[in-house]
Amino acid sequence: MPLPLDRVRLGFNEILEISKPRIVVLLVITAVTSMYAASKLVAGAPELDYLDYLHIIVAGALASAGSSALNHYYDKDIDPKMTRTSKRPIPSGRMKSSNVLLYGLIVSCISVIYGFFALNAVSAFFIAVGIFSYVVIYTVWLKRRHTSNIVIGGIAGSAAAWAGWAAATGSMDLLGFLVGFLVFVWTPSHFWCLAMKIKDEYAQASVPMLPVVIGMQKTSKFILGNTIILIPYSLILSFIPDGLGIVYTAIAAVSGGLMLVYHYRLTKNPTSEFAWKAYKVTAPYLTIIFVAVALDAAFHYPLF
Repeated sequence: MPLPLDRVRLGFNEILEISKPRIVVLLVITAVTSMYAASKLVAGAPELDYLDYLHIIVAGALASAGSSALNHYYDKDIDPKMTRTSKRPIPSGRMKSSNVLLYGLIVSCISVIYGFFALNAVSAFFIAVGIFSYVVIYTVWLKRRHTSNIVIGGIAGSAAAWAGWAAATGSMDLLGFLVGFLVFVWTPSHFWCLAMKIKDEYAQASVPMLPVVIGMQKTSKFILGNTIILIPYSLILSFIPDGLGIVYTAIAAVSGGLMLVYHYRLTKNPTSEFAWKAYKVTAPYLTIIFVAVALDAAFHYPLF
């Protein structure tokens, strides 16, 4: 007997929700743009076709979806304590936790296997690193134990860019590593703004996010300090041998400068309301900077 259409639609919506589609899109963008940039900037890199990009999209999307589902499963006990997460499929009773666990494990494993055969072993390794970093290091080990949780957990985002770079070259060089590490350096400024916005919810769930532990004012200064590190780091990529060029440098300087302005203003007004405004400025930065990497590779004009 066929399933009613509404039931099928409901099941699809919940699978989509535990897969965190916005994170999937963001990480796929970093992987695809990195892959494209590597194919243009690295000497000897093979010419890519549409199928190559399809492979990194599928592998990256599966890896992100699977690890996100495992995050949902592990956080099933604290999600009901937070308004932002209380209506997720597990705490709301719309999905069984065992089904979410099974889905997460299967999809995560498929992503690594798919990456190995459709891309290459190095790319598959970085896909596995991303899953391990997000699920084990961030979700299981650090999130409930230490304020460094999101800082160290940011390596999961870097792994997506590294996987894309390695998919094009079969290896990892200095520029590829530094491009991917941009995600790691950006993550604290991005996520601490969100943590300031929902500080009370994290406190209620006993999650030691930075504003819960040291307060809003000090956290705003940490955000500003991290952005002060991020801007010169992003520009270093244009000054290393065979690095990025004028297009990337201009976009990185402008977008980083805008973040700096908002994060400085946040130190003067460290409220949840202004933190949300700063978050909305910080959030698009990663997409902008990786699109800039790809544009620079397409229209490469070296600084020197």
